[in-house]
Amino acid sequence: MIVLLIAMLLAIFLLPNAWAKWVLARHSRGRDDYPGTGAELAEHLLRRMGVEGVQVELTEQGDHYDPEARRVRLSRDHYEGRSLTAVTVAAHEVGHAIQHHQGYAPLIARSRLVGVAQKAEKLGALLMMAAPFLFILTRLPGGLAIVVVAAVISFGTAALVHLVTLPVEFDASFQRALPLLKDYVPPYDMPGARHVLTACAFTYVAASMASILNLGRWLVILRR
Repeated sequence: MIVLLIAMLLAIFLLPNAWAKWVLARHSRGRDDYPGTGAELAEHLLRRMGVEGVQVELTEQGDHYDPEARRVRLSRDHYEGRSLTAVTVAAHEVGHAIQHHQGYAPLIARSRLVGVAQKAEKLGALLMMAAPFLFILTRLPGGLAIVVVAAVISFGTAALVHLVTLPVEFDASFQRALPLLKDYVPPYDMPGARHVLTACAFTYVAASMASILNLGRWLVILRR
């Protein structure tokens, strides 16, 4: 039973990321028939959608949209690449910029929660360092309740961020990026584009499940 549980956890944590890397690599071959790179497509889509004040930048920190700096940031392969993966990832990140431009509520909520979650994670680290003293407190009336509440605040906030992230990512991929790509990607490449977006989406699903499992694990530990 324990072995099966461990196998399930490893599958949840590792397989989606491994699958996403495989899918992105599969569609990363350079294409001479594409009119531009990922960065060029991103800049074009921003202009087409009337999203002003957003710039496209090269980054070493992974593809993302920064709502505070108003930057679409792409890794080198996707910034300079002229492949299905490059243009699909670029369109996805532009999807987030469009969400921000249109005031998409889940994106705004996630942006606010991220700051709270960062502080909560620091609190969680302090709790782990102070664990020996906190467990001494649990012998006092209300001590255990204090520890449980602190853990829920710390790890629960991170889980909430991941859950709010899911609709944001799915909307950016399938409601915004995919329809835009139909005008720039040949019809026979559209299943591949959907494949890339689906694989990436599953990594967020896995992260959400892992976060919830981590919260549950700490609750079980603290109840003992």
